[in-house]
Amino acid sequence: MRNMQIPNTSCPNVRALVSPEEWELRTNLAACYRLAALYGWSDLIFTHISTKLPDDGSGREKFLINPYGVFFDEMKASDLLVVDAEGHLQGPVRGHVNRAGFVIHSTIHAARPDVNCVLHTHSKAGVAVSAQEDGLLRVSQQSTLIIPTLAYHDYQGVAVHDKERASLVQDLGQCEYMILRNHGLLTASHSIAEAFMAMYLLESACQIQLAAQATDRLRLVTDQVQAEVEDTVKVMEASAPVSRSELAWPGLLRRLDRLNSGYDQ
Repeated sequence: MRNMQIPNTSCPNVRALVSPEEWELRTNLAACYRLAALYGWSDLIFTHISTKLPDDGSGREKFLINPYGVFFDEMKASDLLVVDAEGHLQGPVRGHVNRAGFVIHSTIHAARPDVNCVLHTHSKAGVAVSAQEDGLLRVSQQSTLIIPTLAYHDYQGVAVHDKERASLVQDLGQCEYMILRNHGLLTASHSIAEAFMAMYLLESACQIQLAAQATDRLRLVTDQVQAEVEDTVKVMEASAPVSRSELAWPGLLRRLDRLNSGYDQ
């Protein structure tokens, strides 16, 4: 058996070493990792959730990401690594970064200044729908909410090559949701809470589709109803005092406190 560095799952608390803004992001991102595990989206150590750090005046964008080898359900705020756009360590916490896994994230962050969090999964339902020729179908209310801002990206092998960056950016455009064909799911959002809620909706839509496909015939939402849904959502979002994610996130943290506390250490 090859000698391997054992991931550090007992990092000292770094709260005193970082700004209050960074600590809040660390806490929410660690919670997002644990929630992803709680909802069954993790793939051992093989996917990532990244979030952009506030500008520190250095002129270089920096991000928080998971140390490679730490399971999602054991992630703590102090475990998270700070990396630059190339995936090089920058912050007080040391650990191993899966730079290959950061290719997708760094590409999206660089192309989309509006995106502060990228969440990528390899869930069974997500991969199964990503392998279907017609992708996500209009079989549920969940899917009708997603389809207007859903992008697709063809599988080009393991995402470690720079040549894939341009097509990834072009395919994503200004969308929030992406299905990586034969690969998995991705959400790119303004905040950690929004990225989680977007993935919850996308994952739910995929699970519902697979369940519906177990029947003999599918009833699809019509073009007219789809258009009405899109118009309704625009009106609701314009008039809502807070977003759905802002309403749900505190409750999700309370659930996590009950079921798997310690993310805020």
